[in-house]
Amino acid sequence: MPLPLASRIALVTGASRGLGHATALALAKAGAHIVAVARTQGGLEELDDAIRAIGGSATLVPLNLTDLDGIARLGAALNDRHGKLDILVGNAGIAGPSSPLGHIEMKPWSEVMAVNVAANFQLIRCMEPLLRQSDAGRAVFVTSGSASKAPAYRGPYAVSKAALDALVRVWAAETATTPIRANLFSPGPVRTHMRAIVMPGEDPDTLPTPGEVAEFIVPMCSPDWTETGRLYDYASRRVLSYQPPV
Repeated sequence: MPLPLASRIALVTGASRGLGHATALALAKAGAHIVAVARTQGGLEELDDAIRAIGGSATLVPLNLTDLDGIARLGAALNDRHGKLDILVGNAGIAGPSSPLGHIEMKPWSEVMAVNVAANFQLIRCMEPLLRQSDAGRAVFVTSGSASKAPAYRGPYAVSKAALDALVRVWAAETATTPIRANLFSPGPVRTHMRAIVMPGEDPDTLPTPGEVAEFIVPMCSPDWTETGRLYDYASRRVLSYQPPV
């Protein structure tokens, strides 16, 4: 029996560790060829080993997503090599400082916005033409409950995720009559390195693993997934209040 994502091309950002690594591996298990993007060469090589061990294949792209021209070059390279992109998972993100807003300098603020918002905007700009060449282009962007909860001392992260939510919903509305389906995925607390930094006193054994969470992203990348402009919340296992585009 053919794998559900056989012959499909999937780009995953932040793929060297955590949820990105787990999502790339889960998509590879489903048959997709993975275009793995991350800053860390070593982490990408470990992912490649894991994908090869299950009989999958990957293209490794060491890239800092603040390099917006690099994202454009990646889009051009994918066009030359594959002529399309079937799946885009915008997972890469940084937490930024945990401080009162008045104590945060412009540099760390700008760094969070560059990775969490501007890079995803550039991915949308550069990958949309390739997703349109797919019979069922699927895009999933990893957001956070902080976008709506606006927790104290997490300002840059919360604001960046709120901006990401709006960005994806606008794009979903603009592409509603195309084969593209763009959605948001909120994983909640996950046993990752970034979570440990933000919440150092938390017992990681109480949190789901990235692999457990990633299994819920895979169906959103399937041609069978027809909803767009929606937010899927892993903790409650349900779609939240965002309405489909009209």
